[in-house]
Amino acid sequence: MGGAARSSLLPVVARRICFAASLVSLSAPALAAEGAHGLDGASLGMVWALPFVGILLSIALGPLLAPRFWHHHFGKVALAWALAFLVPFAAIEGLPAVAPPLAEALLHDYIPFVILLGALFTIAGGVLVTGNLHGSPRTNLALLGIGTLLASVIGTTGASMVMIRPLIRANDGRRHNVHVIVFFIFLVSNIGGSLTPIGDPPLFLGYLRGIGFFWTTLHMLAEAGFAILVLLALFYAIDRRLYRRDDDFRGLADPTPDTGRLGLGGIVNLVLLLVVVGAVLLSGSWKPGIAFHVMGVDVELQNTTRDVLLILAGLASLWLTPEGLRQRNGFEWGPIVEVAKLFAGIFVTIIPVLAMLRAAHDGAFAPLIGLVTAADGTPVNAMYFWATGFLSSFLDNAPTYLVFFNLAGGDPTRLMGDMAGTLVAISAGAVFMGANTYIGNAPNFMVKSIAERSGIHMPSFFGYMAWSAGILLPLFLITTLIFFG
Repeated sequence: MGGAARSSLLPVVARRICFAASLVSLSAPALAAEGAHGLDGASLGMVWALPFVGILLSIALGPLLAPRFWHHHFGKVALAWALAFLVPFAAIEGLPAVAPPLAEALLHDYIPFVILLGALFTIAGGVLVTGNLHGSPRTNLALLGIGTLLASVIGTTGASMVMIRPLIRANDGRRHNVHVIVFFIFLVSNIGGSLTPIGDPPLFLGYLRGIGFFWTTLHMLAEAGFAILVLLALFYAIDRRLYRRDDDFRGLADPTPDTGRLGLGGIVNLVLLLVVVGAVLLSGSWKPGIAFHVMGVDVELQNTTRDVLLILAGLASLWLTPEGLRQRNGFEWGPIVEVAKLFAGIFVTIIPVLAMLRAAHDGAFAPLIGLVTAADGTPVNAMYFWATGFLSSFLDNAPTYLVFFNLAGGDPTRLMGDMAGTLVAISAGAVFMGANTYIGNAPNFMVKSIAERSGIHMPSFFGYMAWSAGILLPLFLITTLIFFG
């Protein structure tokens, strides 16, 4: 990339980073599912969950009822719901009651969340698959299969960003292409990340708490493999039928004609993706015992080092990617900004919800918590799968995983031993059922945004849930009977 291009692009990145930082400082989203600064969930009533319900309904109904307003003001709506919790809670309980958990969430969760997603989004956006593939059923099946395998290697976000644009270009002339993106979210953005801590944030949190790196690879292979094979087979059957009805796709010129043989541009970004993987692994395996006390919160050296490496990798991608490659790749900052704004509102309104969940049998969600334990105190793995999965569909799946991880005892040695089935149920529920809604996992929203910006008319919030209810819920019921019954 030429010096002029770099000098014009890097200030944009700086502004984006400043925007994310200011957004965090304003709304201070909370992901922390444990810690010394948590709220007392046992004393909270269900009324404090209303802002969270409100933002979910806004995301669901806003694009349907007021699409123009939503497109221009969704960030303000998210901020309004965040303030709807923060202002009355601070007024009633006092600022000291809410400031510590917000500070912990800011330093432990949201800043690392934004940095990791931003780095993967930036680096993966610099990988260009050249040569326009023809979106036949076999080609689409191959692209989905490759993306699904990549998800456990470079994460669901990284795999989604690398594979979504080639898949869109391959199918841009088809009359029926929505199902391709929906199955992509199912497989690449969610279930494909089931086999390593790199794959999905919940598994990474388990790794940080002592679960072996390859434990999920060995213990979830059957469940993940079954779900992936069923979905790929179902996709191929649906895509083949719709492809045969797409006569125009075979008869008209491709909107994006071939640009030569299939190849890769921006290969340096593949190396930078490995840097991201290495940085994440470093934070989980290196324990120097050094921490900085910031705003009443201990920030460990290994996590700070990870975040610095991720920022440097993202900046290196902007510097080293050949000039014009991102433009050819259709790269835009809009999807990551949309995710940052909406998830900021979600994370701040989720604070009391997570606190009530952490209170377990003493909190407002006690009936739900009671479902996962039998009368004799033994865990009910099927209910762990569904309870974790149901909440992961609407809450962020990382803190939901931690809630049930701790509810099951939180001892990694025992969870990997005689309670292995319970840990598999928790892990599968968090990762698999993040695919049930657009907000279940961050890549879902980014893929939706990229597809819409490419002219694909994606389903609404409830429309997507109709797809997941019709396809995923029966699959998860069968999975329950086979593996958790």
